[in-house]
Amino acid sequence: MSDELPVSLHAAGGSESDATRPEPAMPAFYLDFASPECYLTAERILTVMPVPVEWVPVHLSPPPPTEAERDEIAAKALARRLQPVRWPPPFDAELVNLAATYAKSIGRTVAFALAALRQAYAGGRDLSVSDNVVIAASACEMHPTAVLKSVGTRGVRGTLATATATARERGVISTPAIWIPPAPGDAVPAHPGRVLHGDARLQDAAALLGEQMA
Repeated sequence: MSDELPVSLHAAGGSESDATRPEPAMPAFYLDFASPECYLTAERILTVMPVPVEWVPVHLSPPPPTEAERDEIAAKALARRLQPVRWPPPFDAELVNLAATYAKSIGRTVAFALAALRQAYAGGRDLSVSDNVVIAASACEMHPTAVLKSVGTRGVRGTLATATATARERGVISTPAIWIPPAPGDAVPAHPGRVLHGDARLQDAAALLGEQMA
């Protein structure tokens, strides 16, 4: 996002009013519930990041993890004293990604995402099954009927599609991914934002955001 002022304002030495200046973009944590690595990142991102980060569900349909990836994720969960990984069958995450998009619209993204990821990767439950999604929703006081109705609406489907398209435009090719916006105050941003993919890059993302704050 560019904060560059209109040419006429530069020429006049004026400044854009607070009422018309666009809000700076927040850093974003992109997650797709079909990606088990999102379980690792979601469990620690709140304590690692130096600034608030927007949680954004997207639907990228990642392939199932390989056996080596499963072993690595399970070992990391154990080392971090998370609930042991129990693997669900491979599932299409469209339903739960839509439910998370609805949760975002009512301010419950984080609570729902954590509950759903634990259902999948600590409980071994298939999140393409509506009953399992409803269990996660109930854990954060989301009404089951409202959730099930919302996932079929044009608005929620459109929001998820837009979020996914925006993520791709920003360079997101897999999840988890952290998008870092241009530094605040840049008249002409040096870059359109950076994307760091994978749980292993979370500390790097935190360091870059810390540098922007300095």
